[in-house]
Amino acid sequence: MSDLALNGVTVRRGGRTALADASVAFRGGRLTAVIGPNGAGKSTLLGVAAGLLAPAAGTVTLGGEPLQRIGRRGLARRRAYLPQNPAVDWPISVERVVALGLTPRLPAFGRLPAGLGAAVDAALARFELAELRERPATELSGGELARVMLARATVGEPELLLADEPTAGLDPRHALDAARRLRGLADGGCTVVVALHDLALALRIADDVVAVKNGRVVAAIAAAAVEEALLQELYEVRASVTRGAGGVTVRFDP
Repeated sequence: MSDLALNGVTVRRGGRTALADASVAFRGGRLTAVIGPNGAGKSTLLGVAAGLLAPAAGTVTLGGEPLQRIGRRGLARRRAYLPQNPAVDWPISVERVVALGLTPRLPAFGRLPAGLGAAVDAALARFELAELRERPATELSGGELARVMLARATVGEPELLLADEPTAGLDPRHALDAARRLRGLADGGCTVVVALHDLALALRIADDVVAVKNGRVVAAIAAAAVEEALLQELYEVRASVTRGAGGVTVRFDP
């Protein structure tokens, strides 16, 4: 289990400050939901945390080691990143899509080593995709494709997974399925950081919550401690949070 930490991170994009002096720690082996309104800086925070965006100031560390020192290939072996609305444009098989997640581990030449083939088989089984392994990915439903992309992201068993709106566009059943699988990854020891707009789902599955607004981290607290005042500050509308045996309900009133 490895902690991920941002220390005084500032990111500028297109001449504007997209993230300002952000300092936050994501604890190893836990699921953290990143929440906030559109344009708050959630995707920027995940991008810089994944090492895909270079900060103008500050540092990002994984397991106490700066990302620059880990290097691109080393980082690719240790963390996985799932962007918003991932798509497959070519009719390659599900098995091959999942195998792409092993690219950082592949030899420069030759066939897929036997050990990595076993990893693909395990990922297909873990996400209930074995029967779909030969199907062209372009023929999958939205829920099936979501499972395939999670399998691709985690086939290398990364210690860190960052996912940007992984339930966007999914119907409630498939969104709950994706959330359950993310929760299972965290329970298995992976550090999971997920940007979510579905607040009830976020509070249901997360251990911790990081709230972002106007490019600034305004709160980093346990999910169980999120109350109406924080949501009203973030979204500028009246909010209510109800917790019960059936889960968490979040309502917004004009």
